[in-house]
Amino acid sequence: MTNKNQDHSSEPESVQKPQDKAQKEVKKTSDIPEQKPKTAHIPPSQTPQRGIKLAALAIALSIVLPSGLAFYTYQQNIQYQTQISTLQSQLQDTKTLIQKELAANQEASVLKVEAVSHKTETRLAQQQRSIDSLQLAIADVKGRRPNDWLLAEADYLVKLAGRKLFLEHDVQSATELMESADQRIAALNDPSLVQLRQSLANDIMSLRSIPIIDKDGLVLRITALQQQVDKLPLANAIQPQVSEKEQPKVSEDIHDWQANLMASLKDFSQNFITFRTRDGSAIPLLSPQQHFYLKENLKAKLETAIKAVYLEQQNIYTTALTTADSWSNTYFNQEANTVAEFNKAIVLLSKQNIQISYPVKLETQQSLSDVIRERLRRDVTTLIMEDK
Repeated sequence: MTNKNQDHSSEPESVQKPQDKAQKEVKKTSDIPEQKPKTAHIPPSQTPQRGIKLAALAIALSIVLPSGLAFYTYQQNIQYQTQISTLQSQLQDTKTLIQKELAANQEASVLKVEAVSHKTETRLAQQQRSIDSLQLAIADVKGRRPNDWLLAEADYLVKLAGRKLFLEHDVQSATELMESADQRIAALNDPSLVQLRQSLANDIMSLRSIPIIDKDGLVLRITALQQQVDKLPLANAIQPQVSEKEQPKVSEDIHDWQANLMASLKDFSQNFITFRTRDGSAIPLLSPQQHFYLKENLKAKLETAIKAVYLEQQNIYTTALTTADSWSNTYFNQEANTVAEFNKAIVLLSKQNIQISYPVKLETQQSLSDVIRERLRRDVTTLIMEDK
């Protein structure tokens, strides 16, 4: 009890006085008794120890918390750096991929644009050609003059002459066609076509200077020789010539009676046994089968010469006839008149020239095309000016 009273007495007056005043005021206002609240008292011996603990705890917290916070911040920074590096690598990969896709798309777009541009240019060119052809057609219809058909006919004749010359090697027909074209142009009586007529004259003179080969005549002659092959007689067995010896002569001198006697005996003995000396080997007769092959091969050589005439192959023509002449001289009877005439005809035919050098092109073709094109262009320009 003493302790409690001491405790109460040790309390400061500032604490007790307000309570007493309050109690007095409550007693005055009411007669109801009021119980005092119980307060907990801390022993004085426990207060310093608790403060020391709190201070130590505060100091420990002040040391641990910054270190932990720094370590946590360091770990977070490392984690953030790792994430940033990963994101940067992903961003770089994404950037590279996007650049590749953009390059591929750009290249594809360029190719598509070029393809579209090429198609457009092609269509424009086609349309321009169509327009040009339509303008030429309109000029041909509206601007045609009465004598223009003569110029068109001359152009047709010149082109036909070129085909006859370069494809068929028909020089005579080509010359006649060029002369007909010159007559058509002369009928126009146009002084501006003097240069064109000069080109025609040059081409006509060039064609007339080409030697004309009678191919049909050569072929007919060779065909006639083919038909005579079966009638040619074969040669007999060919033997080498005998070397002739001088026969001993009987003299009239009586002192040469021994030589005359020996000469008479030799001349008498030759009627029983004859010795002849031959130099070389004998060529035997051909069998019937070989005779057939010989004639067929000879006909084939003549047929080769006929084809060479039309193709103008001089080497093949000459070689075929030379081989035929060699076979005829070797295997047929040279004493027969038919064989001699056959050989003579082959020799004459082998000397014929069947190869001709033709001009590379006709000068008139280009000149005439230029004249027609210039006239059509002039007509088109006139029509366009009239439309405007």
